[in-house]
Amino acid sequence: MDLERVLPGILGAIVGVIGWLLVGVYMQRRQFGRIAKSAGRAVYFELVLNRMHVVVARDYDVFLPLGRSSFERLLPDLATWLSAASLQAIVGAYMAHAGYASAGEQRDAPADLRRQSLDGVEAAHRGALDALRDKVFTEREIAALARVGGPDALGAPVVPESGGVSS
Repeated sequence: MDLERVLPGILGAIVGVIGWLLVGVYMQRRQFGRIAKSAGRAVYFELVLNRMHVVVARDYDVFLPLGRSSFERLLPDLATWLSAASLQAIVGAYMAHAGYASAGEQRDAPADLRRQSLDGVEAAHRGALDALRDKVFTEREIAALARVGGPDALGAPVVPESGGVSS
């Protein structure tokens, strides 16, 4: 056996395997990032809808059911992708659903107390949306959502599109 022929073959095989593994890991991480971002977007829009329901309940005393199916289904994806602080904000918004339900059931409670409770639930949702927004949307997407009266229209300033005239 000629060592000059075998050694380059072994080294080439090792480099090839390591390269193949690195490319595979890189592609898997990118795919996981896309899945997690997609999960974050679904939860974001569920939070938007829930926030709108809380505002309607606070302002008009009409309590619609809050959703949590996206959160429950996609929490594992979010838990491995988000920071602890962002995840805490999102979980806090969903934990506030108990306060929303209580305010809806306690019709005999003073109106100011119910309003304060719903203000807290709405603030929890706003905080969760703030924690997610920059992670799941680009600046251009955030501006576009604000212009069309989307999720950010409930409190974020409208950002004109670059190069365009704002109205």
